[in-house]
Amino acid sequence: MTQKKWAIQEILNVTAEFFRHKGIESPRLCAEVLLAHELKESRVELYLAFDQPLTSDEIAGYRSLIKRRLKREPLQYITGHQEFWSLDLFISPAVLIPRSETELLVEKAIKLRQGNFLPNNSKPRILDLGTGSGAIAICLAKEIETAAICASDISFEALAVARTNAKHHNLDRRIRFCQGDLWQPFSNSPGPFDMIISNPPYIPAEAFKALPPEVRYYEPRIALDGRENGMYFIREIIEGGGAYLKPGGWLLIEMDPDQTERALCLIDSTQSFGYKERLMDYQKKYRLVKAQKRNG
Repeated sequence: MTQKKWAIQEILNVTAEFFRHKGIESPRLCAEVLLAHELKESRVELYLAFDQPLTSDEIAGYRSLIKRRLKREPLQYITGHQEFWSLDLFISPAVLIPRSETELLVEKAIKLRQGNFLPNNSKPRILDLGTGSGAIAICLAKEIETAAICASDISFEALAVARTNAKHHNLDRRIRFCQGDLWQPFSNSPGPFDMIISNPPYIPAEAFKALPPEVRYYEPRIALDGRENGMYFIREIIEGGGAYLKPGGWLLIEMDPDQTERALCLIDSTQSFGYKERLMDYQKKYRLVKAQKRNG
């Protein structure tokens, strides 16, 4: 009995319908991304070769990728890639998958510099606290060419991914990577920063059971778990941030919309900051808090 010959268009249609039946999000996109990954082609190239038959090895490889996705393994961990700020980033299970809403941190940081709001606007010192894949640090190094960027993380494995990404974009000489928990790597740092940016763990420990399987079972808990109420790291960053900022320097933190009001109260309680504000993401939800250290 001869094996059925599958053309690209036919196998994509069948796979997308199969994913839809199994409740996989964005089934058609998922089918296309996996097949493009298996064939080492772009999704556009798939559309240009819809009638191309697949070999038995290609079909076997594609089926193995489908099985991984059915186990709810994130697409980004299967392919090893994620786009962020129009940059291709290498991704592994050692790091959180960068989300589009985190681009808001990059956008607001760039606007502060463009508006001449940083203490040293010509050669700013910027810290990406808890860098993970290095997404924020790499984007800022690319967009602010004169900046001195420092990127820290408690995870050695995460820093290895961040270094790989920095090297891939020829920015490894522009970014200093430091390993350690929160402020620990900077206890003997020579001089404060013009801007500190962080996308810290902020999911409440009590909310983990309700997370999608892709997040709960595959993404690193150390990069997600904000402990009780999700506020532990946000509080540590706000309460400690003033000591590591220059007068007039800025603190920018991503968090859950429900945490922004509490974060503003914490900012007031430190008495280190003057101006403060919470900003909406692209879905019109409060996602970011920024505050400026008092002068003098």
